[in-house]
Amino acid sequence: MELLIENIVLCLIFFAICFLGTGSDEKNIRSFDSYPDEIQQLIINDDRLKNKIIRKSSTMSFISNIFVFSIVLCLFGVIIKTNSFKQNFINILILGQVVNAFDLIFIDMIWWRNTKRIRFKGTEKLDVVYRNPKKHIRSFLKGIIVFIIVALIDALILSL
Repeated sequence: MELLIENIVLCLIFFAICFLGTGSDEKNIRSFDSYPDEIQQLIINDDRLKNKIIRKSSTMSFISNIFVFSIVLCLFGVIIKTNSFKQNFINILILGQVVNAFDLIFIDMIWWRNTKRIRFKGTEKLDVVYRNPKKHIRSFLKGIIVFIIVALIDALILSL
């Protein structure tokens, strides 16, 4: 039951962060790499926004995701901690993979692809481009690996 409650809380927090991080070009540009390539190209050619783009290497993004989620899930893991490495690993893995699946299914495929909050000015009518799931699916697949690594790290910490 605690695991279910933690999953619900984590998903709500994650959605709130995504929601609050959108709504204007200035906010949306922070997630530039998650946009479809066609939208990225339009923004790169936009004199108003091109100097605000901050590119992140995929390696640094991967490592920072491991770091951030290791801390967050370890804090949640303390609440459901057991004396078993295996059970701690399973619990953290479930927390991470549920958030990952929630991100793909609800945030990316339902909300992000349909909301106007994430659209840059001048691209609002490019529905087909914004609905391309390629980057979301790629991110989900990377998330599977990230959360396996996070579960290993946190299970070691929680089992000490």
